[in-house]
Amino acid sequence: MLEQYDIVMMGHLSRDIIVYQGEEEVVIGGAVVYSSAAAERSGAKVLALTKCAAPDRPETEVISASGAELRWIESPATTSIRNVYHTADREKRTVTLISRADPFTLAELPDVDTKIFHMAGLFVGELPDELIMPAADRAAVALDVQGVLRTEIDGELLFRDWAAKLRYLPHITYLKTDAAEAEVMTGTTDRYAAARMLGEWGAREVMITHSSEVIVWSGGEIYSAPLNPRNLSGRTGRGDSCFAAYLAWRLHDDVQTSVRFAAALVSMKMETPGVFTGTATDALRRMEESP
Repeated sequence: MLEQYDIVMMGHLSRDIIVYQGEEEVVIGGAVVYSSAAAERSGAKVLALTKCAAPDRPETEVISASGAELRWIESPATTSIRNVYHTADREKRTVTLISRADPFTLAELPDVDTKIFHMAGLFVGELPDELIMPAADRAAVALDVQGVLRTEIDGELLFRDWAAKLRYLPHITYLKTDAAEAEVMTGTTDRYAAARMLGEWGAREVMITHSSEVIVWSGGEIYSAPLNPRNLSGRTGRGDSCFAAYLAWRLHDDVQTSVRFAAALVSMKMETPGVFTGTATDALRRMEESP
């Protein structure tokens, strides 16, 4: 009998260099790190797969510390990304890829029973498009579009449209993008219109995060919830945590409640650097305080 999970998450652990208001710090990040913590602490049973160099394997403990089960795959290098934020709200940044771990392969797609495969990539090539259909044959697929849009050009990670989007979007159950990424994919700055377009192209549920709110398009309707962080010291990992919380709650609740839960959880997460360390009860309490 296959091992059973609610969500399987795949993505590189990253040694992130954060530069904000003249200060620099190094943190262990990556979409899989923030996502696994948020989903596990929202009540989902999570299996996280990541890659890094052997000397950095102890850094993966940040994943298992959240309660998620961890599978580590050795790579000659560890992914490292430099993020230089240019605005106080951390919406504008320059992203440079310093080093990268090996891409995931079809053979590394785990042979388990899961409800969702979450492709939590950081840049193009980390999780090749060829993984999507085999994963979709076995479970719902969740995709963070940064993994298909952020392209390395002369060392810098820049947004470029996903050439294969019309082929693969019909195989995506849950799609996550932020407002800037949505504009790259659709050509519109109207995030509500962008969400509808991405849904009409095939994705079943489309989440777009913004500094002020989270929206989800599903079944022809737009659902939204405001973000209300009291500070932005934990801004890094916002989208990853929000999407993962939504996926976890969506396993057993409706779209609107799941959007509100995710917005409440990520508002709390944004107030403290690092992964979300609270509980689902904390997020529910915060949700009840929100409009």
